[in-house]
Amino acid sequence: MKTRIFINRFSLFSAALIWLSVSCTVQHNKKPEPVVKNEKIVIYQVFTRLFGNTNTTNKPWGTLEENGVGKFNDLTDLALQEIKNLGVTHIWYTGVPHHAVINDYTAYGISNDDPDVVKGRAGSPYAVKDYYNVNPDLAVEPANRLEEFKALVERSHRNGLKVIIDIVPNHVARNYHSLSNPERVADFGQNDDKSVEYKRDNNFYYIPGKTFKVPDFSEGEIPLGGEKHPLADGKFVEIPAKWTGNGVRAVQPSVYDWYETVKINYGVKPDGTKDFEKLTADFDTASIISHFNFWKDKNVPDSWIKFKDIAIYWIEMGVDGFRFDMAEMVSVEFWSYLNSQIKIKNPEAVLIAEVYNPTLYRDYIRKGKMDYLYDKVGFYDSLRVIMQGKGNTAELIKIQQQMADIEHHMLHFLENHDEQRIASTGFAGDAKPGKPGMLVSATISTSPTLVYFAQELGEPAAEDAGFGKVTRTTIFDYFGVPSLQRWMNNGKFDGGQSTAEEKELRNFYQRLLNLAISQPAFSGKYFDLHSANIENTEGYSDRIISYARYSDSQKLIVAASFDKENKTIFSLKIPAELIREWKFKPGSVSVTDLLYKNVQSKLKINENGAGTIEIELSPLGSVILELRK
Repeated sequence: MKTRIFINRFSLFSAALIWLSVSCTVQHNKKPEPVVKNEKIVIYQVFTRLFGNTNTTNKPWGTLEENGVGKFNDLTDLALQEIKNLGVTHIWYTGVPHHAVINDYTAYGISNDDPDVVKGRAGSPYAVKDYYNVNPDLAVEPANRLEEFKALVERSHRNGLKVIIDIVPNHVARNYHSLSNPERVADFGQNDDKSVEYKRDNNFYYIPGKTFKVPDFSEGEIPLGGEKHPLADGKFVEIPAKWTGNGVRAVQPSVYDWYETVKINYGVKPDGTKDFEKLTADFDTASIISHFNFWKDKNVPDSWIKFKDIAIYWIEMGVDGFRFDMAEMVSVEFWSYLNSQIKIKNPEAVLIAEVYNPTLYRDYIRKGKMDYLYDKVGFYDSLRVIMQGKGNTAELIKIQQQMADIEHHMLHFLENHDEQRIASTGFAGDAKPGKPGMLVSATISTSPTLVYFAQELGEPAAEDAGFGKVTRTTIFDYFGVPSLQRWMNNGKFDGGQSTAEEKELRNFYQRLLNLAISQPAFSGKYFDLHSANIENTEGYSDRIISYARYSDSQKLIVAASFDKENKTIFSLKIPAELIREWKFKPGSVSVTDLLYKNVQSKLKINENGAGTIEIELSPLGSVILELRK
């Protein structure tokens, strides 16, 4: 969920695949399960509303007319090709489904949204108002907004990018109302029995006989920054009151709650017991087809069916996958049901889940059939501390070992719309520590890599947009992103106005990400070199990390320094165990740095089969060394 003000949201919860028709039956038409490939993918997250905006006014709480807004059409062929050239395989368009906004679209039959239950002026993309249409802000012609989005999907595909959008199954906007439902699809809550707190096929939880009260905004940020608005009157009609999106059962939620949303009921009773069939333990290893067939004849809660219909709607439109917001707040059985439906429709669909509880990781991958989960609580949290000049790189090695059985499924990132920008005052205060951080994030495992738009330019998110605080690029207000605007250069997308530092950083990202997706070793095996060097290698320290990545056709050694001040020089020890696996003989092996193309060295192998490589790392420097016989 993306709608906090500024408190820590995580404190609330610690090529070929066979197409199958939805009517297939395993017993009569068994198909082989797709083979899992560990190919690297790179996802570029675009906050769509902000991406193409060239307006530099950036007035706090500014209107669309004052601050401007990006459009689907701003993502031109040229823009998409430059994103592709960065080393990107998938593009995640954030903020696509129609969510609540403070803008008048009544001329298009869209109801106005109440500022008392909207965060910011442009609204949270995670308070969806209509799942069967797109945000009218993003269209040049709001009446044709869905067609403009379809054109963007086609344009993205034409430029070699697969498309991901958000689905937010845990909650919807308080004023959810679809204008675009397919025939015979009822709105959320339309057929609910509102006289009871819970009924299995109700879409919402209710507080019978009680009327919703808006939060006491004296405790937090006042709607629209205090600007007068006819609907900003401290009232929002909701009778009876519903549970708030983060599970709060109070008639009046706090300003720190997800007060602009209501929680979806998936057949989980208020006491936490489940009102549906449960998966048995053997479904840990069961195929997608088996999961699909398990649910095919089951009577599942109404909300399950509604979200299945929504997902299939977007898949049929050409969307290639989804990022599921706060997936851990919805039972794993639902994900088994939904994801098997999606995979039957499109076996190559990419399914990413926001899960922050490590004890749930394997269930959501194996039973929930997620492709990828956020590696936030382990990898990101540890790498962030190291990039800040604290911590110990051995922690990353430990995490890699702990995740060995699921490492391919753990999505790595340094920034996203929830996290502080690397260059912000709240994180590292400088984009440079992001260079070794990004190198390790992108190369230590076969996991996908996520890059947040303008991360590659060192965007510091230093401006006050209105709702929320600086250090995170706003997701609530109309705004322009300065470093991105310089790179966009009025639609040329050539960095013509970028600073020298921004150009150098983007060049680094481009070289690194293209190596990550093109070099076979990064889809291969991992070997820890750090542990063999930390105690007995002169010049090696806990500010350095090293490991090998290799395949049958390629052998790589990666080393990076998080030391901001000092150059480091050391003889990296390569254990005989790894040399034997590589089938290298005593003598020397030529070494070339792939990242900078300016380092030539030798791997020297002694008669005992162990090796050493002389490595020199500048402050915050790194190398990707290819070994060739």
